[in-house]
Amino acid sequence: MAKVLVVDDAAFMRMQLRDMLTKLGHEVVGEAENGIQAIDTYNKVTPDFVTMDITMPEMDGIHAVTEIKRNHPNAQIIMCSAMGQQGMVIDAIKAGAKDFIVKPFSIDRIKEAVDKILN
Repeated sequence: MAKVLVVDDAAFMRMQLRDMLTKLGHEVVGEAENGIQAIDTYNKVTPDFVTMDITMPEMDGIHAVTEIKRNHPNAQIIMCSAMGQQGMVIDAIKAGAKDFIVKPFSIDRIKEAVDKILN
C-alpha cells in the first residue's frame, strides 16, 4: 500500500482518483487543488507518489513538479492531462514526472502507471 497525494483543481476529479486509488489498495493522505497547495501538502505528508493535474489556477502542475523535484529529487509523480495536452505532457516529463495518464481515467491505466513507478 502506498501513500498518495492527489492534485487536481476539480473536486470531482480528485474524488474519482481517490476512489480508484483506494480500490487499488492505496491510501490518499492528502489532496490539493493547485500547485501551491500541492507543494505545501507534499512537504507535510511526504507521499510515496503524486497524481498531478497539469492545468490549474495559481500554479500549474508543471511548475509544481519542478518545485517538488527541486526539494525532493526522488519524488514519484504521475501527470494527469486532458486530451490535446501532449506538448504539456512532454514538458511535465522533462520537469521530472515519471508517467502520465489521460482523462477520462480508467482504473487499469491508473494501476499500470502506479505499478510502473512503485516497482
